[in-house]
Amino acid sequence: MDQSSLAGATTFTLLLLRNLISLILTSGEKSLLSLNLKPLLLLREFISALCLFILRLITFLPSQLLSSSRRHHHHHSVNPQKAADAYAATNTRLEAGGAAGDSAIARALSQLVSIINDIPVSSRKYEVVRSLAERIIDENLREGSEALREVNCCVLSAAFSRTLSQLEAAAAEQDGPSFGGFGGGGGLGLASAGWVCRSVLYLGDLARSKVERSTEEGVNDAEGRRKGKSAEKMAAELLWLGQKLAESGGIEGAVEKWASATNLAWLALSAEPRLQGFLVKASAFLIKQAKDIGEEEGLEESHRERKTQMKMKMLLSWLPLLCRANNGTDAPILSSREREEVERVLEEMIEMLDQQGDREKVLSLWLHHFADCPSSDWPNLFSCYARWCTASRRLILTE
Repeated sequence: MDQSSLAGATTFTLLLLRNLISLILTSGEKSLLSLNLKPLLLLREFISALCLFILRLITFLPSQLLSSSRRHHHHHSVNPQKAADAYAATNTRLEAGGAAGDSAIARALSQLVSIINDIPVSSRKYEVVRSLAERIIDENLREGSEALREVNCCVLSAAFSRTLSQLEAAAAEQDGPSFGGFGGGGGLGLASAGWVCRSVLYLGDLARSKVERSTEEGVNDAEGRRKGKSAEKMAAELLWLGQKLAESGGIEGAVEKWASATNLAWLALSAEPRLQGFLVKASAFLIKQAKDIGEEEGLEESHRERKTQMKMKMLLSWLPLLCRANNGTDAPILSSREREEVERVLEEMIEMLDQQGDREKVLSLWLHHFADCPSSDWPNLFSCYARWCTASRRLILTE
């Protein structure tokens, strides 16, 4: 059994024991009350609080021991072979892209993009490596060669997919449950606890918070050294990769991946405001790129229909975040001109939907989140909603 499974089993056992003791002590309270034995009742409260404090502290320890063990394992697992293995894996991914990926310039660009993904922004080497990657991308485009353009698209598309997966995992980790939520009325049977119980539990929470704070500082220091892969950093790099893909003419694949990232879109609704800001910027950019996809002349009807469904998924996935993200005036995520442009693109995309029912789904979703978020008045799609209402009314009149 690995350490994670062992810690999970230990935590579950301790939680079960805690609830069992809580049930026994709570049921015993009724008997003491019926006998009017107040001194024993006071003693019972003290023992109950002490037992729950000890169990709470013990329940908290496995997760801390596990995280400490993971940091220790990561520190000692770094070896010179790791970079070589990562480089070989990169080459394998590129070779799967065909001739465009099977070249020295493609492998060099892929290695640079991989290093950008790995090192923290605070490193003085970050801007150096990123500038070198941008230089190679721009020089490939200036050559006017289709093969070099394909090199850019192949490398950047693979990096976009990898970063998107990492971003979703990091967002899920930020949104995950903690071991600290044992207070309140969450089934502890302490609703009737007196001042003694509350005082002991308060002191227990205070002591445990100090342990958590010191542990979190150690975790943050270790995480800062561990590749700097914060969710905000990955979201910013995802936007950068999308912009470079658009310049290279390979944005369609990135748009489809973003439209399909429904789990990330759901996690974004409860993400930290700073992360939401980066996700709003990425969504706004990719939504603008999505508008003209599938509108080329001479496109097969089946292909056009698939692109329309992709736009539908994009709207359903990311409209809630646009409505709910913080767009305050103190530090606006997008400028007023950018917000107006995104509103116009959203209206055009909605009106491009072939089926009246699809427009209804999108506009109904927008209205729900727009009305439910009083702190934001963007995106304002009321004119588009009014036009849809008029078109729906005409359908009834023409029947």
